[in-house]
Amino acid sequence: MTPGLRGRDTPEEDRIPFRQKLLYGAGAFVNNLLAAAIGGMAIILNLGLGMNPALVGALGALPRLTDALTDPIMGYVSDNTHSRWGRRRPYIFCGAILAGLLFVLLWQLPGGRSEAFYFWYFLGGSILFYLAYTMFATPWVALGYELTPDYHERTRLMGVQNFIGQLAYVVSPWFLWIMTNQNWFDTQLEGARGLSLAVAAVAIGLGILPAIFLRERFREAPGSVPRGTLSWMASATSRLKRGIAGFLAGMKLTVQSRPFLKLCAATFLVFNGFILISAFSVYVIIYYVLGGDQALGAQYAGYAGSVGAVSTFGVIILATWMGTKFGKRKAFFITTGISVVGYLLKWFCYNPDYPWLVVVPAPLMAFGLGGLFTLVPAMMADVVDVDELTSHARREGMFGSIFWWVVKLGMAAALLGGGFLLNATGFDVALGSAQTEGTLLALRLFDVLIPAASSLVAIWVVVSYPITEAVAGEVRAELEARRGAPEPAGV
Repeated sequence: MTPGLRGRDTPEEDRIPFRQKLLYGAGAFVNNLLAAAIGGMAIILNLGLGMNPALVGALGALPRLTDALTDPIMGYVSDNTHSRWGRRRPYIFCGAILAGLLFVLLWQLPGGRSEAFYFWYFLGGSILFYLAYTMFATPWVALGYELTPDYHERTRLMGVQNFIGQLAYVVSPWFLWIMTNQNWFDTQLEGARGLSLAVAAVAIGLGILPAIFLRERFREAPGSVPRGTLSWMASATSRLKRGIAGFLAGMKLTVQSRPFLKLCAATFLVFNGFILISAFSVYVIIYYVLGGDQALGAQYAGYAGSVGAVSTFGVIILATWMGTKFGKRKAFFITTGISVVGYLLKWFCYNPDYPWLVVVPAPLMAFGLGGLFTLVPAMMADVVDVDELTSHARREGMFGSIFWWVVKLGMAAALLGGGFLLNATGFDVALGSAQTEGTLLALRLFDVLIPAASSLVAIWVVVSYPITEAVAGEVRAELEARRGAPEPAGV
């Protein structure tokens, strides 16, 4: 029996030591922390500075457009880099440091300026921040796809990294409360400045760990650009031409993979639906459940967010078990379906008479992202193997970059769409607790129906995903017969 068909009895040589899983998970924490921080703290631009919600949404979306180009380029560069430290680790190390420093600078917003000033300052700073974020995140994702060739060990690895990464979402629901707390800061703007320092220190300290301690299985990837193509000794013109040609060819092959496109579509739908209503939920809790009390609303939103984040730890354990027991695709159906029930339950539990009920749907909704980011990355690693079988190249960076660009595109679309939808409801921050009944009803409908519908469509998309455990095992056997098994990653 081939190694990929041994079920949960993973060969010892394919197992990743738990310490290495924790080190890889440190990168997941940084990845989630930076994404949650820039998204969650942006509400200050509206509540603290009075910026139009549509402009706030645009500030979340416009920098992501640069990722449409920089993410795949970073993936290609990472796939084809030749250095004594490997293909991924130099970028992970430098990217973590730069992203942390630029995040601090982003929030050094001076007081008393115009809306236009804040918009252009934040837009320029965000673009620079996301460039550094891409430098860290894209190679880190690619590294995870190559740490083990085993079908089930990949699920376990992604379970551990998702578990650790979820810790970021335990604290991030409290960011608004922290920035608003007058015992610590005089203004919300001052709170954002102080919080950015803490976020950056954690991001840098943990983000460099995978680069320092993990090793790569494919230091010289099959089918990569020959040594010297990216060498500084090569002609700049020749390097540019070869790089562009290789990049375009890699992009074409990647987007032609139907299993990959299915995973991207499902991820966009589930993640986009969740992120879109994550902002709406705060407004519903503040202005519908708590009658416009921002401080108390932020507190209850923090309760709901933390309960959901803590519940996700259990979801990740269950999703990992289901993925190795029933298969990744079936586990995705179950976890996503449960999250739909949670979204629908919000209609009844977001109740002004019983505000504590806001925490009830949170554990069920946690099955959405908890299952998504445990199962889909493990499925992506299988897709990379299938691609190598036909393309004769290891392109973890390209696949990972486009996949996570879809995730970030979903976030951008949600932030942009959320701002316009918020305006469409008639919401006006100047009205405070005097929002109209029609506004409150529209907020609640969007909050419930959008994520439920998008998750159901995602389930339909994944029904035809073709890479089963048996298929993955056959692919691995053919690959190892062709190129031999690489040395296990070590510390």
